Amino acid sequence: MNPGEERGTEMVRKLTRTAAFRALLQALTVGSRGGPSLARRLGALPRMIRATLRGEYDGGLRLLLMSAAVAYVVSPIDVMPELMTLLFGLADDALVVAWLAGAVLAETERFLAWEARRASVIPGTVVG
Repeated sequence: MNPGEERGTEMVRKLTRTAAFRALLQALTVGSRGGPSLARRLGALPRMIRATLRGEYDGGLRLLLMSAAVAYVVSPIDVMPELMTLLFGLADDALVVAWLAGAVLAETERFLAWEARRASVIPGTVVG
């Protein structure tokens, strides 16, 4: 690779890194694409767990899968493959963490929409 190509590649990496940090900052503060912010989503997690345990919200299977993903990443059993095959051991954790992050974002957005719909319903009896 010649020096011009190296500079171009480095500039692309910097721009990509900058765009990623901007997207992260936006997600943390105001939410991306008009959705709720990361802080609001994370704040909804305890309410989502409570509503699921009470049987009010249908997120049981998704919460179970997310819990299994957390257990897999933090499990001491997973340390052995990481020690023997460092790159593969970290790659599988990275995939699980990436899936978990996406699942948490999607499920908390779904939960917040569910909460909003539920708040707009006036309790009472339908007379027909």
